[in-house]
Amino acid sequence: MDVGVETVETVVEVEDLHHSYGHEPAGRVLHGLSLTVRRGELVAVTGRPGSGRTTLLALVGGLDTPAAGRITVDGIRLDELGEQERLRLRRDRIGTVFPSSGLLPVLTAAENVGVPLRLCNVPPDERDARVARLLSDVGLAEHAGRRPAELSGEQRQRVAIARALANRPVLLVADEPTAQLDAASGTALLELLHALVRDRGVTTVVATRDDWLLSRADRVLELRDGRLPETGPESRPALPTPP
Repeated sequence: MDVGVETVETVVEVEDLHHSYGHEPAGRVLHGLSLTVRRGELVAVTGRPGSGRTTLLALVGGLDTPAAGRITVDGIRLDELGEQERLRLRRDRIGTVFPSSGLLPVLTAAENVGVPLRLCNVPPDERDARVARLLSDVGLAEHAGRRPAELSGEQRQRVAIARALANRPVLLVADEPTAQLDAASGTALLELLHALVRDRGVTTVVATRDDWLLSRADRVLELRDGRLPETGPESRPALPTPP
């Protein structure tokens, strides 16, 4: 990627973020969290279960609204949007990958990938070409006509990644995408995800505790009880890449 203005532009900005479920203080999940993510950056969010990783990604991905604080994605204040406005933003600018694929069981792999394109009224010829290219990119060109029940867990997640990238999002949010896969399948999926977002320059925030991806992310944010460490910078560098 060429070095220029776009390489330092902020895509995600979170300021003094608070969020709770149920009654405080027991239900408080995030505590005054602030962070930024630059364009094209791959940031891994790690931490123990209950540290707030999933909540943070849901808020940054526009799936929920914070109790307090500011969230800006590509210059748009998410915390000020209504439900329909957030829905349009997710459709047009944010791709999301969940721990389970979330594919529609009655649709084929190609039809699932094409859903976001239909919602954006992409012309059929362009839609079909883009779906075919994406399925080829995730190694499933020969499985385009199969339904989710006919695919392995890793293959379903590959389709989910293709679907998340279909509308060429400015931000990709992936919450523990390998949580339901064995170690070998999980590593293969992360290798694919890493290659795809690097090739496309997609700003990516992924929750993971996988050492393979932690060693290759641009930065690692380690959440502790809904906070980033108070001492030192907001993040640590990625782990050294294994030989």
